[in-house]
Amino acid sequence: MKRRLVSFLVCLFVACVSAIPVAAVDPTVEELLKTVGLKPTGGERGQMDIVGFVTTATQMDAVLSQCDTLAAPRRQAINERYGWTTDTPIAAGVCPHDDYYYAGRLYSLLVPHVRAHTVILFGVFHKARIFNCRDKIVFDAYSTWHGPYGPVKVSALREDIIARLPKDDYLINNDMQMVEHSVEAIVPFLQANDRNVEIVSILVPYMDWSTLDRLAGHVSEAFAAIMENKGWRLGRDVCLISSSDAVHYGDSGWGGQNFADFGTDIDGYQTAVERDVALAEDYLSGPIDREQLEEFLYQCVDPGDVTKYAITWCGRFSIPFGLSVASRLVERFESRRLEGFLLDYGTSVSEASLDVEGLSGLGPTAPNNLHHWVGYAAMGFR
Repeated sequence: MKRRLVSFLVCLFVACVSAIPVAAVDPTVEELLKTVGLKPTGGERGQMDIVGFVTTATQMDAVLSQCDTLAAPRRQAINERYGWTTDTPIAAGVCPHDDYYYAGRLYSLLVPHVRAHTVILFGVFHKARIFNCRDKIVFDAYSTWHGPYGPVKVSALREDIIARLPKDDYLINNDMQMVEHSVEAIVPFLQANDRNVEIVSILVPYMDWSTLDRLAGHVSEAFAAIMENKGWRLGRDVCLISSSDAVHYGDSGWGGQNFADFGTDIDGYQTAVERDVALAEDYLSGPIDREQLEEFLYQCVDPGDVTKYAITWCGRFSIPFGLSVASRLVERFESRRLEGFLLDYGTSVSEASLDVEGLSGLGPTAPNNLHHWVGYAAMGFR
């Protein structure tokens, strides 16, 4: 009798489980996941791009040596202009995420000023449209990320923040985080700077200002409570970095779209560069307030449809989000306004390319010419 009852219950369980509808994997997402260069293993995130960014210590050592050499003259100018030293800490930053081959010097100008052991990275979510994701921030559930010098630990701060957020504010999705390259680009430089660095990755997809400001307010409230409990200070104990390349310009190689607002001759290039520098100086430099950040957002997106570019800065959401959080925290704990400094600007046309010969496939993932180029702004905030 017991055997029959057990058999019946097992059959019933199997039938019930079989009847539960299983969500089909979007074929586009499935194909995207196949392109991941270094697959995740166990609880460790892999790496999406293994051409633009390093995967090994040998590669990172070679890249860092070249980037530091290229950055040295400008670093001296920054020290003289702002009164900084090599050890001057930043509370927040804007860092490029393009190929090291082109943008490496800009990473080297910013990352040495990250003196905190814990870094929150606000990433661009380039594939948000594929995942139909908007109006929520995205966390991962990995315990470590791949780094060139070994696994990079995900800080327990992630769970502390999540526990304090309204559940409608966020998603936890490893696939979304795995296919996004905007955070993984910065992690090797952070690890080279501090072998024991810990990170939290937060992707920021499409959202209008009211949503962005509300969610950033919730994150800053959660983080403020944690900082108070731990006795932490921005810059000393934790740093907030927004990942962003500047303008994506040209009439070729952009999925059939023409982003050459001013044409593709040298005059058009120079005008586009001047506009980029003006954006950084007018909205992200000097004392920061949230009105400026809202204006920056709507300089970059169509106010009527935030999924459409006005100016092709990919950090149109990650920058105002990260700086909104940072500015609130500085106001709360230090009773002053966050201040921004443009460390330098360059483009994939103007920057000296790295020598990547013999570095196991490391190199450029896109062309650099007047028909297809990307801008980079490295910015520190104190």
